[in-house]
Amino acid sequence: MTQASIAVAVGVLLRAERFLMASRPLGKIYGGYWEFPGGKVEAGESTHAALVRELREELGIRVTRADPWIVREHAYPHGRVRLHFFRVRQWEGEPRPHEGQNLAWLAPGAVLPEPMLPANAPVLRALSLPEVYGITQAEAFGTAAFLARLDKALAAGLKLIQVRDKKLPEAERLELAREVAARAHVHGARVLVNGSAALCRAADADGVHLDSASLARLAGRPDVAWLGASCHSPAELDRAAALGADFAVLSPVLPTASHPGEATLGWEKFGAWAQACALPVYALGGMHENLLDEARTHGAHGIAMLRGAWT
Repeated sequence: MTQASIAVAVGVLLRAERFLMASRPLGKIYGGYWEFPGGKVEAGESTHAALVRELREELGIRVTRADPWIVREHAYPHGRVRLHFFRVRQWEGEPRPHEGQNLAWLAPGAVLPEPMLPANAPVLRALSLPEVYGITQAEAFGTAAFLARLDKALAAGLKLIQVRDKKLPEAERLELAREVAARAHVHGARVLVNGSAALCRAADADGVHLDSASLARLAGRPDVAWLGASCHSPAELDRAAALGADFAVLSPVLPTASHPGEATLGWEKFGAWAQACALPVYALGGMHENLLDEARTHGAHGIAMLRGAWT
């Protein structure tokens, strides 16, 4: 008989590009281990209400904005937990340890305090992902014109790029991927290629982005540092998580000029699917930077853009 999961609401407090972690009070299970603050959802309580209550009790703050983010399950020896993570962006009061915890504000990629609860590892990795994912458009703009736009986007802070342009001849596409990776790495940005691990290595890229056909076909995760996947249904989101992807892109959310009349998910369906996913999910389709905040409120990690990333 499968053990029922204990629902837990967890807050990732974000401030000035840092996030807050707390040590568990001594005397509790895993006392002294580091985690994101939060606690069990009580009977009849929503996960959001539980989060607000727990952060008031643990840190003495009043949460005024918390966006749903990812949901992960983890089996501990004492029981199975279903962790509902929220990114908390606004609150009243200064976080203080009300239960004898230690607190630490950390930057993504910083040395972490030890020991760390094992359920946190994928979440810490997800925090290093930026909120905007640019998808190359060399076919539309022409390679030279696109690279000029890429340079401007990198200078403006773009940190994650997918080399798509699948209609280019193979040699041209490899050269494009190499050039994008070289320029991106100067700015500390990551590049994923829509294709194989071999193409990733040949281009000196950072990972692979799988289309839905590749996602369905592969038996295991490619040997790459970063893996993204294009998804169009809850089943594909589950498949991406089972394959060990680091994030998913869910589309189409809104109408686009390139596919007029195509059926779209809309924000309500996108939110229902994204908020049940174990992975960070980017919204794709009709996106522009002014929609980033809307996407966050519906559970998106961020937005993915084709033309919008370069205009």
